[in-house]
Amino acid sequence: MARKKLLILGNMSKPGIAEQIEQLRGWFEERAEVVGVSPANEPLPKGGESADLAVVFGGDGTLLSAARLLAGTGVPLLGVNMGKLGFLAEFNVEHMQRHLDEVLDGRVEPTERMMLQVTVRPCSTSEGAGDGGSKFSSPVANDLAISAGPPFRMVDLHVFQGDSEVARYLGDGLVVATPSGSTGYNMSAGGPILEPTLDAITITPVAPHTLSLRPIVVRSDEAVRIVAVKVNSGTAVIIDGQVSCSLCEGDAVEIRRAPRGTRVVTHPGRGFFQTLANKLQWGRSPHHS
Repeated sequence: MARKKLLILGNMSKPGIAEQIEQLRGWFEERAEVVGVSPANEPLPKGGESADLAVVFGGDGTLLSAARLLAGTGVPLLGVNMGKLGFLAEFNVEHMQRHLDEVLDGRVEPTERMMLQVTVRPCSTSEGAGDGGSKFSSPVANDLAISAGPPFRMVDLHVFQGDSEVARYLGDGLVVATPSGSTGYNMSAGGPILEPTLDAITITPVAPHTLSLRPIVVRSDEAVRIVAVKVNSGTAVIIDGQVSCSLCEGDAVEIRRAPRGTRVVTHPGRGFFQTLANKLQWGRSPHHS
């Protein structure tokens, strides 16, 4: 049987990660063919798209970078948490070493996670608008946020799904999240938590200037389109909290379910709701003296 191919990615700017990977290099090579070791925020090394597994050293942000980097390849991600929360990157080094053989042998199956594809199309008066092109495009693993930005006045965003008008949002912005991303900015803004393998999208307003606007969950098989009716000079579209594009009045943000999602290896001894309780204190009873 052919040896499995292993891609190793990491946040190499974080102290200790490059050294940790180097210490484990020989251990990895005993178990698989290492096709590359690379920073998660740089282009894939040659052969990386054909790996059987990507082991990602860092935190949740590093795993999100890796998910966008490997978008469409089907390469599963196993996150080794060397950051703070470790909600998506569920393994520590010890647990990764304990379970890696099971993952490579197929005894631990990755979970399928939906991703989005966002395209920002300029308004008719913007550069490049006449050719029907875009000024920005990116895969989305967690969420897309539209932030009002300086001079921090309310923005006016008109949201549609397919041919239907969803709502007109006046406030500080919007968060559109995948189920995986529902426990991030979406949750902090008061949005619903979704089980991560669901096929749906949350739309959550940020500080809406009305009592009638509340977060909603919509189907993912129709595109969501957000038209920037009124925005600020500093308004931006922000992908996974890491990549951004300026948003001008008249621009349209098109959000579609990506043809292929990402695959994440979750800890075999821990379920989603257990992680939710342990990491975010979800469902905990109040402490009584």
